[in-house]
Amino acid sequence: MPIQTIETKPFGDQKPGTSGLRKRTAAFMVPNYVENFVQSIFDSLDGIKGKTLVLGGDGRYFNDVAIQKIIKIAAGNGFGAVLVGQGGLLSTPAASHVIRHHKAFGGIILSASHNPGGPDGDFGIKYNVSNGGPAPEQITDAVFARTKVIDRYLTVDAPDVDLNCIGTHHSAGMVVEVIDPVADYAALMETIFDFDQIRAMFASGFRMQFDAMHAITGPYAHKILEGMLGAPVGTVINGTPLPDFGGGHPDPNLVYAKPLYDLLMGPDAPDFGAASDGDGDRNLIIGRGRFVTPSDSLAILAANAPYAPAYKAGIAGIARSMPTSAAADRVAEKLGVEMHETPTGWKFFGNLLDAGRVTICGEESAGTGSNHVREKDGLWAVLLWLNILAARKQSADAIVVDHWATYGRNYYTRHDYDEVDSGAANALMEDLRAKLPSLAGTRLEGREVAFADDFTYHDPIDGSSSAKQGVRIGFTDGSRIVVRLSGTGTVGATLRLYLERYEPPHGQHDLDTQSALASLISIADGLAGIRSRTGRDAPSVIT
Repeated sequence: MPIQTIETKPFGDQKPGTSGLRKRTAAFMVPNYVENFVQSIFDSLDGIKGKTLVLGGDGRYFNDVAIQKIIKIAAGNGFGAVLVGQGGLLSTPAASHVIRHHKAFGGIILSASHNPGGPDGDFGIKYNVSNGGPAPEQITDAVFARTKVIDRYLTVDAPDVDLNCIGTHHSAGMVVEVIDPVADYAALMETIFDFDQIRAMFASGFRMQFDAMHAITGPYAHKILEGMLGAPVGTVINGTPLPDFGGGHPDPNLVYAKPLYDLLMGPDAPDFGAASDGDGDRNLIIGRGRFVTPSDSLAILAANAPYAPAYKAGIAGIARSMPTSAAADRVAEKLGVEMHETPTGWKFFGNLLDAGRVTICGEESAGTGSNHVREKDGLWAVLLWLNILAARKQSADAIVVDHWATYGRNYYTRHDYDEVDSGAANALMEDLRAKLPSLAGTRLEGREVAFADDFTYHDPIDGSSSAKQGVRIGFTDGSRIVVRLSGTGTVGATLRLYLERYEPPHGQHDLDTQSALASLISIADGLAGIRSRTGRDAPSVIT
């Protein structure tokens, strides 16, 4: 079929954020909006003719429509093949693995991650490169530049592909291979973990509940947990992906996964609870009577990784995003391995992973992963926890308490102020930055400021730099305050405040977190004027 050249005009709001372009679903439904952005991606890449593209998403509303558009645009631009998950489904970590496993040129992932779905929810498009990781800034900057001048897109007039039928199809001569979205990923997990040991733990009566939140991880959890590992049917709840996530918010935190938290804190709690988000790259870990913070989870997984066969020789290093607590730093120091602090965004871990400098990576926003893919991976984290529990034959609570007794505890919290007026949020950040030069050496409510800066990252692999990645205020006692604007929201601005206080191994480890951090919360509000600037008396979410 002949390639069609369709005239178009630029949209002014197609700047990718931390992880692709995210907007309200209605924005993507505007004629040519998807077409413009996808064509801008392809126009920014060299050597795509005849290559293979991986395509899939988390099943949210408009996923099916967008996939058919992208298949036709890929054909129009000369791709040789598209690998697409059955039903248009692929979790983000599974897509990363499929790209790597099949040596594809790259992939497009359709998701707004942990944001709500549906006609009134959010949608997103992200491009991943050949290593399976998110596109680096030089590519996303080029894409944005192209969106501002684009005047045409290329497509073909071809029938829609039957995405429910696994096998080989064609679109205007381009091969479209519909694949089982779970098979490759499940096979990878079996090479990483001791499935026999975990299977034996379930057979002994170990009880777990996994909340897939009606998002993409459901089919993966059903297959791996209940199918391959023998967990009882019913271990996975909300396991069918729905376009609106069942009317819920697919963010595995203590607000949106509160029923799971309540169950694990209750009298008939199972041994272990976990959840994952919209696209399957985040995780929530709760033991019976013990919520494990994402920062603690990263540190514990790194310290115990050798219990899993893939890491039995030890880990090369650890990387964490700058706002993530320093709990993992103490593990790296004890192990004598490298520790790297990067900006928020999984793309910043890619070079370190590719160079073999780190093995385990994590973010305070409930994302953890390793060198097996180039995305964070929610189910991988759950499986590593299960492997550790099976090997150590201890409860999650006992493992956490033992970790603190060895490394100390980093009391840590994140306060999110969602959908804040963008002008007010940006003004708050600029005024806070202006105060930084005069803060070092001063005392704030009895704490001496050791440093105050706006974090700039210098990549040790390619030498690139990323500036203005968040305001950091560090104190001589090891405490920290971090303030930054998030790049994952779709309406207004999301202001995030991170607070951390270190308690040594012999210290008090059983304090209420918010009480332990009360003085830092007060200092932060005094410096930034968060309540007065945002008009909010309290955060939208406390993690």
